[in-house]
Amino acid sequence: MYKEDYDSARFESRDGEDVFSKPVRAGKRTYFFDVKTTKGQNDYYLTITESKRRVNPDGTFTYDKHKIFLYKEDFEKFSEGFNEVVDYIKNTCFNGEIPQREHTDVEFEDL
Repeated sequence: MYKEDYDSARFESRDGEDVFSKPVRAGKRTYFFDVKTTKGQNDYYLTITESKRRVNPDGTFTYDKHKIFLYKEDFEKFSEGFNEVVDYIKNTCFNGEIPQREHTDVEFEDL
């Protein structure tokens, strides 16, 4: 979790700890896959966060974040559904191979 997502009093009362984190940069977005413990630290869950940087009119940056909490009892169904949809897109929409975007160092917001 991101501390700024919570007011300080609520955030300090959370007992869950970060166990493992895997950031994945994908174009203008970064995805975070974070394994956390429950409050009693006897179970684990996954948070998936999409973060996208936005440029404010004054030139400063903010980040839009969207988060999914995924619990162990949902891992298998989530994985099956995700893989089915990705396979559908690959095989039906792109004939087996998803085209890659060309990336440049210039962001649209910089123009």
